[in-house]
Amino acid sequence: MGYGDPTPVQLRAIPPALEGHDIIASAQTGTGKTAAFALPALQKLGSHGRLRCLVLEPTRELAMQVETSMRDLARFTDLKVGSVFGGVGYGAQRTALRDGLDIVVATPGRLEDHLQQGTLRLNDIEVLVLDEVDRMLDVGFLQPMKRIVAKCPKDRQTLFFSATLPPEISQLAAWALRDPVRIEIGASRSVVSTVKHGVYVTDTSRKFGLLLALLEATNYQSVLIFSRTKHGADRIARRLRDNNHAVAVLHANRSQNQRIEALEGFKSGKYEVMVATDIAARGIDVAGVSHVINYDIPQHPEDYVHRIGRTGRAQQTGDAYTIVGHDEMKKLAAIERFIGQKVERLTLEGVNVPPQGAESVPRPPRLEPRLDGRPQQARPRRRFGQRR
Repeated sequence: MGYGDPTPVQLRAIPPALEGHDIIASAQTGTGKTAAFALPALQKLGSHGRLRCLVLEPTRELAMQVETSMRDLARFTDLKVGSVFGGVGYGAQRTALRDGLDIVVATPGRLEDHLQQGTLRLNDIEVLVLDEVDRMLDVGFLQPMKRIVAKCPKDRQTLFFSATLPPEISQLAAWALRDPVRIEIGASRSVVSTVKHGVYVTDTSRKFGLLLALLEATNYQSVLIFSRTKHGADRIARRLRDNNHAVAVLHANRSQNQRIEALEGFKSGKYEVMVATDIAARGIDVAGVSHVINYDIPQHPEDYVHRIGRTGRAQQTGDAYTIVGHDEMKKLAAIERFIGQKVERLTLEGVNVPPQGAESVPRPPRLEPRLDGRPQQARPRRRFGQRR
């Protein structure tokens, strides 16, 4: 699978996990957490039997991603790995559970559905993995997660991974874990050292023109562009396609099939650009993203760290740019306070970025409807309040 040396979180988490200790680990995104819990779990399970390992993830994208990783790692064993998550039908999941799985990767909502329907039981769980716990709390899964943990055997091993450890997460860990080994890799507020990041400050009306100029001037392999809203992501993608870019879109309004197609197309190189909302900031792991561009500055400073952490993963290097409007400077200052450093101001030398109005296509004249079947005639637009 291309592993050479273990990453720091793998180096520190795997030995105590193999010894059977509970673990609470805080590590930045892109540091190899999946293998840090998957390898010890697979080693402990040994061979095919019954459902003995449960991995909880906050999003269906992460569940699919972790299922794929664990299945790859278990390729030369007879262990069976499956996933249960929402957004798709129950049929295939019920069939897989009925046929027998050793490891289930799940989102809390769909897992509780299966528990209520009796298609899945947690009586034999030996290893419980709670992954991306801070994100789990962000999306409102605290109570479902507690109910699920309570259904697992008390003598289980629990591996607890989170990018950040605020007080409410520490309280949850104290309740769910027994005398855990504590691991912290890097400061939770810091940007990974493999990412070079900077900002371009411009007028809001010139943002899209600057984005096009950036893409033109950048030698990229694949670019992940973040928008604040779903409609904004659709609009950016549409305009990029109009400028001959191969673009995928990922946000909460996309169907499961659309999400899978977008991710697979982005991974394979079919799409050179993906436009996404913050659903992708923590929930997507695509190897080889060379550049991240924040078209909209994130609402919350911690999201800046998670967004730009989509590049520079697995010890690779990456670049991250943020386009900041003059009216967003307070948000930029909040990010700089959060990460404890000033973000470099960048400029595109010799590039004239037109305002948004100058690049838009003029609208055709409005056509007044006719009821007599004769061709419609263009009528001049009226100013507000002007009589016909």
